[in-house]
Amino acid sequence: MYTIEVTLRGTPLALAVQRKETDDAEALYQKILTAVQSSSSQLLELTCDRDTDKKIGVLSSEISAVQISDKSSGGGGANVPGFFAAINS
Repeated sequence: MYTIEVTLRGTPLALAVQRKETDDAEALYQKILTAVQSSSSQLLELTCDRDTDKKIGVLSSEISAVQISDKSSGGGGANVPGFFAAINS
């Protein structure tokens, strides 16, 4: 399971959706990056493979960061998502 986390400007918590397949996760990551790089703001509707009723609408101009992580590797919590995890180790 892959998790795509989106951080919004002025919001300390990330929004997250999951994808089962590597290609699907990478495609969504690239879609979000493309929307953020675009000069015009777009409304992105993100859905989740894990919780199929979960939907998030995000304005691309409000996205400050996006990351993708692999949740399927069992590390017993050692593989914490986020860039700050390396600092705390």
